[in-house]
Amino acid sequence: MNQQAKPVLIVMIEDDEGHARLIEKNIRRAGVSNEIVPFTNGTEALNYLMGPDGSGLVSAGRQILVLLDLNLPDMTGIDILEKIKSNQHTRRSPVVVLTTTDDSREIQRCYDLGANVYITKPVNYEGFANAIRQLGLFFAVMQVPETE
Repeated sequence: MNQQAKPVLIVMIEDDEGHARLIEKNIRRAGVSNEIVPFTNGTEALNYLMGPDGSGLVSAGRQILVLLDLNLPDMTGIDILEKIKSNQHTRRSPVVVLTTTDDSREIQRCYDLGANVYITKPVNYEGFANAIRQLGLFFAVMQVPETE
């Protein structure tokens, strides 16, 4: 079965409702109609991604793009990133880190752990669209007319 045939599911882990709305608005403005599954804390997001048993098997067949805030009420985004990237079923899922921090050490740490893109909030449309494009998911995620 063709993996590309499955629509990419966007898992957004963001505790600030205002930021979440803004991110969603930017995603929709960028022409992305994919389903967005929002979480406001790491515990629920990890349960969704890793399943109740924590094995990650529930995500084995999923095409997932994770939008991850680093500052969450119950754990750090770094912890979540480590769990996603160290699990055989989720490690290939692209993770876009969205955070208000532009600390170069933190940015480097995220990349070292396997983050695909690091975006500083507030997220602007161009930056977000470019990030998705860089991931090579651009045409898989967005229904954009191809221009010659």
